[in-house]
Amino acid sequence: MKSKDLTLYQKLLLQARPHWKYILGIFLIDLLETPLTLLVPIPLKIAVDNVLGDERLPEFIYDIFPVAGRSDLAILLLAAILLVLIAILTGLQSLGSSLLRTYTGEKLVLDFRTKLFQHVQRLSLSYHDSKGTSDSTYRIQYDTSAIQYIAIDGVIPFITASITLFAMLYVIFRLDARLAFVALAISPILFVITRLYRKNLRQQSRQVKRLESAALSVVQEVLTSLRVVKAFGQEQREQERFTHQSSEGMRARMHYELSSGLLGLLLGATTAFGTAAVLLLGVSHVLGGILTLGSLLLIMGYIAQFYSPLKTISKKIASLQSHLASAERAYDLMEQPPDVVEKPDAEPIQRSKGAVLFQNVFFSYQQDQAVLEDISFEVPPGTRVGIAGQTGAGKSTLVNLLTRFYDPTSGQILLDGVDLRDYRVTDLRNQFAIVLQEPVLFSTSIAENIAYAKPGANEEEIIKAAQAANAHEFITALPDGYESQVGERGMRLSGGERQRIALARAFLKDAPILIMDEPTSSVDVKTEIGIMEAMNRLMENRTTFMIAHRLTTLENCNLLLVIENGRLANLEQDVPAAIKEELALDRLEAAMMRNN
Repeated sequence: MKSKDLTLYQKLLLQARPHWKYILGIFLIDLLETPLTLLVPIPLKIAVDNVLGDERLPEFIYDIFPVAGRSDLAILLLAAILLVLIAILTGLQSLGSSLLRTYTGEKLVLDFRTKLFQHVQRLSLSYHDSKGTSDSTYRIQYDTSAIQYIAIDGVIPFITASITLFAMLYVIFRLDARLAFVALAISPILFVITRLYRKNLRQQSRQVKRLESAALSVVQEVLTSLRVVKAFGQEQREQERFTHQSSEGMRARMHYELSSGLLGLLLGATTAFGTAAVLLLGVSHVLGGILTLGSLLLIMGYIAQFYSPLKTISKKIASLQSHLASAERAYDLMEQPPDVVEKPDAEPIQRSKGAVLFQNVFFSYQQDQAVLEDISFEVPPGTRVGIAGQTGAGKSTLVNLLTRFYDPTSGQILLDGVDLRDYRVTDLRNQFAIVLQEPVLFSTSIAENIAYAKPGANEEEIIKAAQAANAHEFITALPDGYESQVGERGMRLSGGERQRIALARAFLKDAPILIMDEPTSSVDVKTEIGIMEAMNRLMENRTTFMIAHRLTTLENCNLLLVIENGRLANLEQDVPAAIKEELALDRLEAAMMRNN
């Protein structure tokens, strides 16, 4: 446990190191709290001992404020002025600390979130498919904030409280050593209590975050599938599922807060016993003439402030467990290795010729479940490759290997005679334009969605791409034209309109290799004819891989690959009879649509 925590502290220290100047500034400003805290009881002591009593002020005060020697009223005014001055200085110190804490904390969290978000984007699709996105979202948005508490609100107060503690202890020892020993006697009890609670609080905090993440998962699933939920009338069921998950999280949070509250109660009771013991002994010292009443009041003020940092240290150790649990979760995600790793000496590639070669390629998501087995074929530049097969045969996996969303378990995939793993990942993926079965649009304007393929594209380039995709006409008919907002995932547009925007995006990218994963399966045959016309223009002089639901879509392909149970079947020899029948029916349906 200790070694694991030490490793975690080292990681957090490295993450916070670029901001060390700001953290040092916070530390120095917070250090001012110690002398200001020591000054707080001074005006009260002056009023009791030097105005109500017969004690004289130290000579240096008369040297600085000669007026203080004239009357009790002058001394009282001095005490009042000191009280106001200490309050103003304390307020300024608190304001400066608050502003610098907020700025530094937000920068720390932003940098940590950015780094984690960047890493999450590089993780393999298989990781996100198996883990889902809600847990990663929770860790990025919520768990990363732990660094702010640990580096600023946890460690710095811990250090400053320790300094204040020793300063208070020194002053109390100078005033009355026996009272100091009595006050100090409860310190070991506080740390024993804290140590006993620490492990339990860490475990409870992990459980809270796991359950809260599960509740977030329900929200995300429902909102992204709201049409299905409404269509089947399952709103009440989903509400009950969310309530159940949230209730579990609430109960776990209550258990955590109960444990934390009990810890606070024990700490408060322990310090109360210490304060009571000091009070009893202190009064006896005043009665015995060992202390003045003002000195006792001063000591009691310091005792309260002595126990305050003791409780702060103990509570920080306890509350730190929740934030350490968050940091653990964030770094667990950070340390997930990406399946696709770029070589240090990876080759750049400007524009590919489009020659592709699969050599004895095997792939499996899990070791005992092969998805593709012994796939070998060659594609010359400019070839149109049709990929057919039953659902789950491995068609999409084949093109996912081509774009290095995954790497083959064994075998090689060559582009222009070079293994894909030898190219820079970004350069490699720039060689592909992808049009999916369900077009992915972002909640921005049509123009921004088209320009996603080429950031910085001008208006003329965007319009030209839209015209090539047969999208310009319907776009200009919209009230706001190219500035029309498409809504979340493009739901303000029809399926055919979304697909044409996706095609326009591919035209704008002008990549040498085109991948189309069942681009017309979600549209009717009439709409398909218009989309196919645009796709045929897009495929000119490009190596194209097309997965199609309707086999007539593949009629113009130069090479037809049939994937059956993860293996490659030769079209002329091994095509199943069912596929041949489907091809004949698709041709008949398309002919009837053209006649109409």
